[in-house]
Amino acid sequence: MSAPALPLLLMLAAALAQAQTQTQDRRKSGSEFMSESTWAMQRDDTQNPAMLWVANGEALWSTKAGKADKSCAACHGDAKTSMRGVAARYPAFDKAAGRVLNLGQRINQCRTGAQQAAPWKAESDELLALEAYVALQSRGMPVAPPNDAGTRAAAERGKRLFNTRIGQLNLSCAQCHDDHWGRKLAGATIPQGHANAYPIYRLEWQGMGSLQRRLRNCMNGVRAALPPPDAQDLVELEAWLALRAQGMTMESPGVRP
Repeated sequence: MSAPALPLLLMLAAALAQAQTQTQDRRKSGSEFMSESTWAMQRDDTQNPAMLWVANGEALWSTKAGKADKSCAACHGDAKTSMRGVAARYPAFDKAAGRVLNLGQRINQCRTGAQQAAPWKAESDELLALEAYVALQSRGMPVAPPNDAGTRAAAERGKRLFNTRIGQLNLSCAQCHDDHWGRKLAGATIPQGHANAYPIYRLEWQGMGSLQRRLRNCMNGVRAALPPPDAQDLVELEAWLALRAQGMTMESPGVRP
C-alpha cells in the first residue's frame, strides 16, 4: 500500500465508525414525541411560557441577598459566559457535601454559603426561575455529566433504582421508558425519558417543574411511596438519567404536554 493512500483509508475508517455510532444511537428527546404545536411553543422563545421564569431568574441573578448582601453576579459575573455549560454537567459530586448534588442544590449551596441567605424551597418559583436561567445558558450544548468516581458511583446507584420495580403496580422506570417507548399509555405516547430539557413547563401543570417533580409524578402513578424532595435516591436517579442522556442536546427550558 502506498504511503499517500494510508491517511485516506484511516479517514474513511473513522467516518464509517462515526456513521455506525450515529446509526446505532436510537435515543430520542421527549420533544420528538410532542405535537407540532407544542414543539413550536418550545422552540420559539416568544411563545415558550418557561421564558417568564427565565426572566425572573435573570432578575434574581443580579439581586443582592442575605447577610452578605451579595448577588450571584457579584461572584460569577455575566451568566451568559460564566454559566455556559454548567447545567449540562449536573448532577455532580461535591466534595464539601460528600455527595452528588443537582443544580438546584448547588444554587442553594451558594445561597447559604456565599450569600448567607436562607435556601429556597424545592419547587419554589425562585429556585425554578434561577435554575431555568442558568440552564438556558447551556441550551444547544451536549449533556456532559462528570466522569469522576463520586458522580459515577451515584449514577450507578441511580441506574439500579431505574431498573427496580416499585409500587403497587410493580413497575420500573425501565419497563416504560426502555422497553415500551413509542407506545401509548392512557392515550399519551411514552417517551424515552431523557432529562435534557429541565426545568420544564408542562401544560398539564400550567407551570414550571423540576425533574424531581416529574420523577415523583411517575412514582405516584405506579402507586409507590413518594420520597421527599431532594431525597438522595432522587438525586442519584437524576445522575443516572444524565449519564443515560450523555451527548444529547440540552433543550432547557423545555415545554411538555
